[in-house]
Amino acid sequence: MGLLDGILGNVLGGAMGGGGLRNNNQPSDNPLGSILGGLANSGIAKGALLALAFQLLQRNGGISGILDKLRGSGLGHQGNSWISTGANLPISPDQINDALGAEDIGQLANQYGMTPGQASGGLAELLPELVNQMTPTGQIPADDHSMISDALAALAPRNQS
Repeated sequence: MGLLDGILGNVLGGAMGGGGLRNNNQPSDNPLGSILGGLANSGIAKGALLALAFQLLQRNGGISGILDKLRGSGLGHQGNSWISTGANLPISPDQINDALGAEDIGQLANQYGMTPGQASGGLAELLPELVNQMTPTGQIPADDHSMISDALAALAPRNQS
């Protein structure tokens, strides 16, 4: 679970305390933590958005399933860029809704206490970097389904109250 530990440790460390900045107020080397830190001003609970992203990955068959949906919506180039070792191409909230299903995103948004617009906007920022971090070698890991399940289990206590 080393890769997942690194992803969650960096993200949750920044999301729960550092807000994407190191203690000396220098920008973090952690892109996910920085994204989540930047979303704080939008009123989105950072841990909830991360859990929503992992839930969406799980519901859609992991990274491969998300890529298939993106390809089916004409967004394969964006999805492929998230896995490659190059720069991540952006995706808009509307494209996220079209590719992954506005209804499904809306249901998850409600479950995590955010509006559908907040969820799709946050996912448009978070999902490319999350997939990028989960595929550091430019390949989908064989255990991505386990990583997703483990991440949801690790995040569950943070979202209960």
